[in-house]
Amino acid sequence: MTYRRLTLLTLAALLVTLPDGATAGGVPKFLKKLGALIDTMAVSGVDSRYIESPERPWQLIVRGNVNQSELKMKTSGQIAGEDYQATPHLTTEPAQYVGLWAGYRGYGIGYTVNVGGDRGSYLTFGATGAAYGVNVRIHTFRNDEPRFGLESDLIPEEEKESWNKVKMTDPIRVRTVIADGYYLFNGRRFSYCAAYDMSVIQRRSAGSLMVGGMYYYGHVDYASHPNGDLVELMRGLGRVKLWQGSVGMGYAYNWVPTRGLLVNVMAMPMLTFVNKIKAFGYKTNVSQLLEEMDAHDQDTDEEWDNWWHSSLRIEPLGSQTFNGGLTVNFDARLSLVYNVDRYFFNVYGQLYNFRYRHDGSRGRLSDWFVNASMGVRL
Repeated sequence: MTYRRLTLLTLAALLVTLPDGATAGGVPKFLKKLGALIDTMAVSGVDSRYIESPERPWQLIVRGNVNQSELKMKTSGQIAGEDYQATPHLTTEPAQYVGLWAGYRGYGIGYTVNVGGDRGSYLTFGATGAAYGVNVRIHTFRNDEPRFGLESDLIPEEEKESWNKVKMTDPIRVRTVIADGYYLFNGRRFSYCAAYDMSVIQRRSAGSLMVGGMYYYGHVDYASHPNGDLVELMRGLGRVKLWQGSVGMGYAYNWVPTRGLLVNVMAMPMLTFVNKIKAFGYKTNVSQLLEEMDAHDQDTDEEWDNWWHSSLRIEPLGSQTFNGGLTVNFDARLSLVYNVDRYFFNVYGQLYNFRYRHDGSRGRLSDWFVNASMGVRL
């Protein structure tokens, strides 16, 4: 389903669920009442000495984004009767995105598109109040030139450097969905949205204990015929889907060293109690090709490479689902905000770190991003 179709269906669902009086010309009236309710919620229970709610409720933000994903895997097995250990380390080049975010009192939607690095896009949703917040981030991308740090005793020492510079014939396809929510114990004097969507302004320094939950879905797919050698090195693992549910407690602090300037730091260790993995297995013809190599007389490395990748084949063997058990993950964020009249500038970064384990394979998927934005209140 495309993002455009998803947006249209969401709007249609909202219209369907409107009360009868909100249809047939009553939509503007309903939206006005909804806005008044959100305005009330934004200031309810808030100490105005610490948190200021701007008169202009809308935020229009231009965003630039730099992100990088890293997948570290470790496995062992046999190829052609020989034992081996492999530690593929796939790191995408830093990618750049630009886009827009629009919101009303912290409730909004944003979309960014790739302008450099991997080929992908971000779709984000946010809803924040005085003491709570919910955010959803969807990232989809393809990358065919990762830094491929492969260590394996099957690869001669003199050839290992060439593996780090490999250009994949068929790119790795990755999709991640991260949804997180939190509750602040000091929502009266501390504002999370002052640091991340700028719907309010933090006037004095304050901090808060917070509890949160996070849902994570990740899908890494490199299962294709040209990638058969990588699939073989990974003991036939060509696709992996991960579902994780975590809860945690942490602390966030807003430091206001001078009027208009805000520095926010947040750290939250999280206990992952849902850790499900679906592994898709494949059979390859790598062992057969290794036996046939002597029968093929190729003049150049390029001809060898073309013959090898054109001859590779994979065959699906099915999938299995495993529960990975309890593990510990970490969520950390840092944000800088500067407010000037109705305008504001913001830079913030976030790091996600997720682990999985299955049979003789284990891995870690890290995803970080830095947003730089400039916005206006309307």
